[in-house]
Amino acid sequence: MRRVIVIGCQGSGKTRLALNLGQKLGLPVVHLDVLYWLPGWKASDKASFRARVADAIASEGWVVDGSFSGLAFDLTLARADTLVVIERPRWLCQWRIAWRSAFARDGIRPDLPKGCPEQFDWNLMREAWRYNADRKPVIEAERLKYGAEVPVVRLSRDREIKDFAASPAHSSR
Repeated sequence: MRRVIVIGCQGSGKTRLALNLGQKLGLPVVHLDVLYWLPGWKASDKASFRARVADAIASEGWVVDGSFSGLAFDLTLARADTLVVIERPRWLCQWRIAWRSAFARDGIRPDLPKGCPEQFDWNLMREAWRYNADRKPVIEAERLKYGAEVPVVRLSRDREIKDFAASPAHSSR
């Protein structure tokens, strides 16, 4: 595993797993949120975002945090050797979103773009609740279209995630 994508619902634990994998494998972590969002949570234009993603994954090793389906998933899948899908209950994802919003120190997380502090967002809560119905089918269709041959590791329980993070090179599912 040298080119890994970690995807899942907001609040599922993708960033934490991506950071753990990056550390364990000695690879840089590419946070797509950092590449996409401009200060004040302003969206990037598609062309410049895709160019930043292409630059970030040009090296031979990385862990990508997120999918950004419809914008960049095709780019990352084309180069990936492993796709990790975190599948968590929606209530847990919402609870984690609320928790990190309430208790983030100074509203800042290291994986967030500059000028984009952590804040509670009802739209994010709604997206987390609707993820399986709205986003998951779109992401799966893109996976099949652009990266059907990429091995997929599906993780849904805390123990599975911890075991995979502890020994990613020996994990296979």
